[in-house]
Amino acid sequence: MRWLVCPDSFKGTFSAVEVAAAIGGGIEEAGGEVDLCPVADGGEGTAETMRAALGGEVRTAAAHDPLGRPIEASFVLVEGGATAVIDTAAASGLPLVEPTELDPEAASTYGTGELIGAAVDAGARTVLLAAGGSATTDGGTGAIEALRGSGIASTTTTHGSCGCAGDAALVVLCDVTTRFEDAAVVFGPQKGADAAQVQRLTRRLGEIAEKLPRDPRGVPMTGCAGGLSGGLWATFGAELRPGAEFILDLLGFADRLARADVVLTGEGRIDSRSLEGKIVGQIAERCKEADRPLQVVVGQNALDPAGVESAGIASITEARNLIDLRAAGHRLATNR
Repeated sequence: MRWLVCPDSFKGTFSAVEVAAAIGGGIEEAGGEVDLCPVADGGEGTAETMRAALGGEVRTAAAHDPLGRPIEASFVLVEGGATAVIDTAAASGLPLVEPTELDPEAASTYGTGELIGAAVDAGARTVLLAAGGSATTDGGTGAIEALRGSGIASTTTTHGSCGCAGDAALVVLCDVTTRFEDAAVVFGPQKGADAAQVQRLTRRLGEIAEKLPRDPRGVPMTGCAGGLSGGLWATFGAELRPGAEFILDLLGFADRLARADVVLTGEGRIDSRSLEGKIVGQIAERCKEADRPLQVVVGQNALDPAGVESAGIASITEARNLIDLRAAGHRLATNR
């Protein structure tokens, strides 16, 4: 049996590359043939996943974390340096802030703007920004300030062309479809915002929207990373793309699926939202269309039986460490 092993990262625990290697190792021990295809959907870990798939070089640059503290953050150059891949989480991510330090009203995307500027300075002609995992709800104002400070001028073209040195195209890979005006309500609580702060953040996003070169409100995917995607769309003409679809196509998923007998995907926690445009949902849809059985391995299963059936998932297995992931791959391959 030929297995296509295409997990996302187990966020905060294991990268997609680590998960794929562990599960694939177990399948190979059971005599299965494996095509390792770690994936991402525009969330945390996208840059590493794309480097693993395409090859490339990790670069570091001076930046600032969500609370303005100086850090060294990384991005990836692929395609001979022509394309940069940046995780918003690298400089503006929630993991950079201790739970006791959470300050959703002060948190800024300035560091992400610094990384985009560094990537352009490094010669990238296209910048792919993975929007997921931020600690911020600043409507992208921090990143906009940093980019303008590095000499990148505003433009409101619709095809992602930045008015900057090298005229780099800016593409935001979105892991949700949330609109700009809903960013605080949907994601503010997980960034530490209480009910009163959510109201203030929502009001602030409205004020920001009114001052941007064009209004991002009502546009799908403009609420990613607390409105960062919308701010970049409005100010620099960034192109907004569904991250899961973009990355699967980049990885040649359709051809690899056609060659597979069984598909195995997974993520840290699966629930109903996993099937709404996230990578597991995208893979499930493609498996149904191609009539390929889909096995899922996760750290935690919160998907009800009806959701499992509707997605066409053959089984869901829980595994919380690399040893368990390897064992899960072996067991699933043996049971077939």
